[in-house]
Amino acid sequence: MEYAGTRLARDEERAPARRAAFDAPFAALTLLLLTIGVVMVLSASYARAYFSASTGHNAAYYFIRQLGFAAAGTAAMFILSRFPMSFYARMSFPVLAASVVLLALVPVIGVSQGDAKRWIDLGFTTFQPSEIAKIAVILYFAALICRFRARMRTFRYGILPFAAVLLLIVGLLVLEPHFSAAIIIIAIGAVMLFLGGARLYWFIGGGALLLGALAVVMAFFPYASNRIASWLDPFSNTQGVGYQIIQSLYAIGSGGLFGLGLGHGRQKYLYLPEEHNDFIFAVVCEELGFVGAVAILLLFALLIIRGYYLAMHMRDRFSFLVTAGITTLLAIQVILNVAVVTNLAPCTGISLPFFSYGGTALMIQLGEMGIILSASREIPAKT
Repeated sequence: MEYAGTRLARDEERAPARRAAFDAPFAALTLLLLTIGVVMVLSASYARAYFSASTGHNAAYYFIRQLGFAAAGTAAMFILSRFPMSFYARMSFPVLAASVVLLALVPVIGVSQGDAKRWIDLGFTTFQPSEIAKIAVILYFAALICRFRARMRTFRYGILPFAAVLLLIVGLLVLEPHFSAAIIIIAIGAVMLFLGGARLYWFIGGGALLLGALAVVMAFFPYASNRIASWLDPFSNTQGVGYQIIQSLYAIGSGGLFGLGLGHGRQKYLYLPEEHNDFIFAVVCEELGFVGAVAILLLFALLIIRGYYLAMHMRDRFSFLVTAGITTLLAIQVILNVAVVTNLAPCTGISLPFFSYGGTALMIQLGEMGIILSASREIPAKT
């Protein structure tokens, strides 16, 4: 059976002349969002960094680290944009296998923060293997879909192998527990199967199973049920589970139309938890106001639209699936993060791409953009 990477390599040999440069608008939007994000990390984090003994009371601690990871991630993005898509097809299974091994190691050697153990300590930083699992699912599913092609409408080829991968990864994530990452990976898997041509009634059955799984989680995981309760009525426990979202809403509300000004936010002064991480968008709203927040969301929208535009113009199925998958992953994370910060969704550990503090996550996100840029190089040039 011909593998996706082999077919892509053969297609490259006989392909007509193609555009040598990557897509400049997509790269420019990525770098613009990254620049704004690094500046917001400085504004959001300096108070906590200054008052924290672990940072040596260095107000620029988080900013300097984020700036370094942003530079390294940008270099990685441009390097990864040079590899042909056939390389990513061949690497899809090794990346998936590595992510499974790392997820399995988290309960054994991982470090805990709060009620969850999701991180592996590298010494100089920590990272979440779930970030690798997200791109691994996209690459591997795209390769399998290209391999099975017409048989995607059968249960044996179109559902069974994909469901097995999702069950394995989601099961490992539940052990941490990391339900937000599990939800994102299930959503990405479903999108990939839909694009691959799986029959619609399998999604209806899968939705019913997810509702049953949610009921089980609510019954046996107090961690999840408490998050639901605080989402429905955060003011019922203002000093407990509802505290974070209440402080987030205070920050958003105090920003008004034009904001308090960059650096002049108040909730970041140890009132709002995770102000430089998952809840950095609340600081954006407070300091840049409604106008600034909408402008940033418009930049994300333009990047996502451009990603789908590129996907629709790919010359092969694997490049289309990978580009659409990564773009969908970006869209899901932005939508869910903003929904959590504004209390439109239960509080979960979902970061805002290019903005939230986190070195390895930022580098992986930029690496994913590099893969899209790689695919954009292979779009046939217009004549």
